[in-house]
Order: sequence, then structure tokens, then C-alpha cells
Amino acid sequence: MAVRGVCLVVGFASLLAGAIPAVAQEVNLYTTREPGLIKPLLDAFTRSSGIKVNTVLVDKGLAERVAAEGERSPADVLMTVDVGNLMELVDKGLAQPVASPALDAAIPAHLRAADGRWYALSLRARVAYVDAGLGDVQALTYEELADPKWKGKICIRSGQHPYNTALIGAYLARHGEEKTEAWLRGLKANLARRAGGGDREVARDIKADLCDLGLANSYYVGLMRGGKGGAEQKSWADAIKVVLPTFAGGGTHVNVSGAVVARNAPNKDAAVKLLEFLVTEEAQAIYAQSNYEYPVRAGAKADPIIAALGPLNPDTTPLPEIAKNRKLASMLVDKVGFDN
Repeated sequence: MAVRGVCLVVGFASLLAGAIPAVAQEVNLYTTREPGLIKPLLDAFTRSSGIKVNTVLVDKGLAERVAAEGERSPADVLMTVDVGNLMELVDKGLAQPVASPALDAAIPAHLRAADGRWYALSLRARVAYVDAGLGDVQALTYEELADPKWKGKICIRSGQHPYNTALIGAYLARHGEEKTEAWLRGLKANLARRAGGGDREVARDIKADLCDLGLANSYYVGLMRGGKGGAEQKSWADAIKVVLPTFAGGGTHVNVSGAVVARNAPNKDAAVKLLEFLVTEEAQAIYAQSNYEYPVRAGAKADPIIAALGPLNPDTTPLPEIAKNRKLASMLVDKVGFDN
């Protein structure tokens, strides 16, 4: 009877275990990216993995929030845009190293940390919008933008905008402080109007014949030509052609969206799986289609609008070096009165 009783208890316990559903895996994502832009990616990840993604939008102060939460932070993955924001997470000790052959195989070495503390997930190039009527402008270097031949012909947003301080940071890495200051003075002398507005307004002002060329991000071309900005912005895009400038002896400056696994991630395995999914061919295609960004995965296809701009040869200046130069870049912008 005793043996029979034990068997009954074990059998009942087994039935109970079968009746209670297993706890679903989940991953907590803190992101500065608009939820609508990344929702297709996260939905695809959940479908393929069964892991639920809890998304927390942190519009500003991502590093400060995670640091304040400390060891109790529920954050598993921290996702942000711009090399400076990405490196801030690392520099403040909010990221942990990851060992992932899948990530290392998918992402070029200069777009990830050697110790796995950060990974780029998509790219946006700093390109030249050029008046469509200027048929002789087929190639350009960033250095050439300070040439007096462009005097009164260039439009650009504020030199203090992160898009531009990143470019200036890359210029500093290549040329040093003295030459960068001289370049900024030359570029300022070539401006057709006061630096300001947004990247799309560069195309608007070219259409209005205020300037012949300007610097702007590649994905805005997709947004305008794809119709997401409305008919008016599509007409701005129709008035320009796009040239992918390069540094002399280098490639086209790119900025990134990227992510890290949080230092105190309670669901580290799920966090790594999410990052690995984001560099699969499926996810990289979604990046390309949803926001006209260049895929970070070698061989992945860009959206046709972006692919039509021509092959991208990204500059390989180390991203941490660019981020380190941002403060000096900002100081030089003020020193030459770039935005005045």
C-alpha cells in the first residue's frame, strides 16, 4: 500500500506539472528608436523564437536611466541611434561582453566591439544632395567641400547636430585638429545660408535654387522618394541627385543604429538571441524596407531606392574614435562660428 500511495502521489504531481504551462521566455528592450520603426523586427523575432519582447521607449537619458536602476534594472538589451549614444553606454559600464559566432560572422569587424560590448545593426550614410542639373558632379570628397569653387553654394543643418559632429569627428581622426579647423572655416565660407534646418530642407532649398549641394543622411532620400513625406517632399527629392562622397583615400562616412546587452540583464540568453536575430537576412531586409537604412550584414540587399544611389563603401575609421572626437568637434564648430 505504501508503494502504491507513492506512485499515486508521483502520478498526480506529474499531471499537475503537465497542466501548468511553462513560463514563456521574454526579453526586455530599452530603446530610443520609434516603436513603429522596430515593431516589424520584434514581431518577426517573437514569431521565430517564441520569445516575447517587452519594449520600453526611452526618448532621452537612456544611459542615465539604466545607471540609476543599477543591479535591479530589468533591461536586457539597450538599443539606440548614433555612435555617440552607443559608445556612451559602453563608457559608462552599462554593457557586458558577448561571445557570439553568429554576430561576429554577420557584422564586419569595424562595426562591432572586439570584446562584444557593442554591435552596429544598421547604417546610414552622410551623402551629398546635388542639384539634378549639375551633370558634371559625379564624385566628391568631403575634403572638397571647403574648396572656394563652392562658395555660396552649400546648404547644411547645424554643425552641432549629432549627424555633423560625427562627420567632423571622423575628419578629426583622419586629419587632426588644425586641418579640421581649416576645413570647417572653408566649409562655412561656402554656405549659401546659415547652417540650420533639417536634412530634408537641404533638398527643399536646392529645389528653390538657394544652393547647389548639401550634406544629408541617405535614408531621408528613401523617405522622400518613397512618398512617406508627402507629395511636396517627393518633389524636393526629384530635384536632386545623390552622390556618395568619400574621404580622400577612404570611404563614405556612416553612422549607425546599434545595441548592447545590458550589464545586469536578467535574461541574457534571450538578449543575445534577439541581437543575433537582428542581423539575420530576414531582419536586415526589414531594416532596409521600414526605414531605408543600409543593412549591416555583408551581402544583404538595401531597399531599391537606396540601392539606386550606388554601391556604398563605408569608411572604416573606428567608431569609438569618432565618438571620442565628438567633444572636440563641437568645440571647433563654436570656435569657427559655424552656426552663426
